[in-house]
Amino acid sequence: MIKEWLVGVGLAVLIFLGILGLNVLPIFFLVAVSVALWYVMDRRSAAPTAVREASVRPRVSFDEIGGQEHAKRELMEALDFLKYRDKIKTLGIRPLKGILLTGPPGTGKTLMAKAAATYTDSIFLSASGSEFVEMYVGVGAQRVRDLFRRARTQAKKENKDSAIIFIDEIDVLGARRGQHSHQEYDQTLNQLLTEMDGMSTTQSPLVLVMAATNRPDMLDSALLRPGRFDRQIKVDLPDKEGRLHILQIQTKDKPLADDVNLEHIAKETYGFSGAQLESLVNEAAIIALRQEKTQITQEMFRDAVDKVLMGEKTGRKPTDEELHRVAVHEIGHAIVSELMRPGTVSHITIAPRGNALGFVRQIPENDRYLYTLEQLQQQINVALAGCLAEELHYGNRSTGAQNDFMQASSLARTMVKCGLSRIGIVDEENLPDTVLDTEVRYILGQQEQATRALLQPFKQHIAEFAQSVVAEESVSGDAFRAWLQQVQQSARVDWAVPLPAGFHEANGTAVPSA
Repeated sequence: MIKEWLVGVGLAVLIFLGILGLNVLPIFFLVAVSVALWYVMDRRSAAPTAVREASVRPRVSFDEIGGQEHAKRELMEALDFLKYRDKIKTLGIRPLKGILLTGPPGTGKTLMAKAAATYTDSIFLSASGSEFVEMYVGVGAQRVRDLFRRARTQAKKENKDSAIIFIDEIDVLGARRGQHSHQEYDQTLNQLLTEMDGMSTTQSPLVLVMAATNRPDMLDSALLRPGRFDRQIKVDLPDKEGRLHILQIQTKDKPLADDVNLEHIAKETYGFSGAQLESLVNEAAIIALRQEKTQITQEMFRDAVDKVLMGEKTGRKPTDEELHRVAVHEIGHAIVSELMRPGTVSHITIAPRGNALGFVRQIPENDRYLYTLEQLQQQINVALAGCLAEELHYGNRSTGAQNDFMQASSLARTMVKCGLSRIGIVDEENLPDTVLDTEVRYILGQQEQATRALLQPFKQHIAEFAQSVVAEESVSGDAFRAWLQQVQQSARVDWAVPLPAGFHEANGTAVPSA
């Protein structure tokens, strides 16, 4: 109403000045520019209502989220303070104001926030941290105020006792103050802190703030103190049982063949997030559609695992010589892996995927969180085996071992920094680079000798099996183990160098000591 009144008065003044004979064109131009700027700034100030927060009624329940049993229990316990407010009043418990979900990407943090809204029958508003950051000072803070206002208004409108505000990627909004040159970042964070301080835990509707981040170390300490984000819940990568649960949920409406073993797939997919497992099942179904099959087989799941890990098959066509070298390289990895940890080779392939011309997929024996010196040495042996197999057969190495060397070097550095090397316990911050590099080279040199000793008896046999790999493009772990066992039984080769620790000679080959 005020805008229309001002526009009318301005036009009347311009007409009056024109009647008096004054040149009103410059004035008209200035007024037009002022109105345009006013309109732009007005749209900017009204932008908080345009933040893409979603006021939805999520239908996700905790039963539909697999692999996060511990996180779900901890979250549901925190939500009970919101759900059963009358009951907890008798103990004088204050409901929580904020819950922070942390963990790697794809582990289900957003799904858990939606399930929390379903569990508590709350209004659910979601927004991303980047939506609050603008170059115009004060806009982000206004958007924060508007988000909390909308949560309360929407809850009252739908007769709900509570509302959940979910802020994804809160590290954009809540990063430590003083790190940004633009004042808007700090003002927006200050407004969020003020809103959370002003939240009453007794009024109705009650507002609970949930947030997710992959980088909790970047958040401002004032945001993490009690009274704001009272709980931090770790949503980590699922273990084997968790992966099996996720696979069961994702495949419940998929036509599976009788040979599908979900437990074996769960064992193969160590380190996969929930999002990757969902993509795995979807890719297996796509492969079935591409092959015009009515059921998804175990082999399709195997190919889907390769695609999720390495990417789609590329159009690169290596020469026959390159294919043979790649096969020799991968067989070297497979031999040492099988000698170190029997039964761990899933399959060998030389089909180019992503940046790799070939690879050996291994099945971990168990989910590991701690590693001994011997286990780290074994991983270095496996990493170095590819280039050493090339050296034994061709007399030289290729550039295909670059990533293997990086992995081996990283493992050696881990050994030094964890006090597992010959120099003992070290202070990582005060460890001279020259000492670190010298010890890493020593470790890699020792493990290179040990790996060469393991591969030496197979020198004459690797080339023959490489021909089979080139012809078939992919060889299963069972077929590889059958060949390896046959070679071990027939080999009668003296060892050129001492065997690595944990191995002894038996019938001309290396056998793990009991």
